[in-house]
Amino acid sequence: MKKLSIVIPIYNEKNTILELVSRVERADIGDIEKEIILVDDYSTDGTRDILKKLENKYRVIYQDKNRGKGAALRQGFSVATGDIIIIQDADLEYNPDEHPQLLMPILDGKADVVYGSRFTGIGPHRVLFYWHHLGNSFLTMLSNMLTNLTLTDIETCYKVFRRQVIRDVLPRLKSNRFAFEPEITARIAKRKYRIYEVGISYSGRTYKEGKKINWKDGIKAFFAIIYFNLLNK
Repeated sequence: MKKLSIVIPIYNEKNTILELVSRVERADIGDIEKEIILVDDYSTDGTRDILKKLENKYRVIYQDKNRGKGAALRQGFSVATGDIIIIQDADLEYNPDEHPQLLMPILDGKADVVYGSRFTGIGPHRVLFYWHHLGNSFLTMLSNMLTNLTLTDIETCYKVFRRQVIRDVLPRLKSNRFAFEPEITARIAKRKYRIYEVGISYSGRTYKEGKKINWKDGIKAFFAIIYFNLLNK
């Protein structure tokens, strides 16, 4: 494993993107090369102006309209060349310093996929949004019932894949927005990939601070779990 591709979907994150990229750069993953891929999902707050200044250092992709996180990730996956691929949100809710422990099950040859769980970690967690937490737990439980897995957090940003996993599932991925999370879980579960979870810290944002996912996305995720596990092969 000589290269890690870090795919970062971005939408209206002018206040966090530079700090996030700096933290990704500083994260110590030993001798593994980093490939940082920034996919802007048609930001309108000035984020694109910031990204243009990073084009000489990173792979920057601009969507021609706002298509959603899932579409941005598919675009990033399609150009990734790493032996391992990790998803990193552009906000500061997830700490890139935890990349090493997320990579470890794959580097040790134990896992094909790793999820970073916000609900099993021993690190600090900001206390927010009871109903959001409850909804996440319900969606994870429903997904587990249909996939026969024991995951604790399917909606987590941190998902890490061996390259061959992405090669396998990418042609089948359809979700453009936040339904990507239950879809990718269903896809890898059907193919019997070895999945590990690693506990992570979490610094959640309020909606005033820029959080974007809401209860409507939860409803869509519910139907996505049913569809991608029972109706779509």
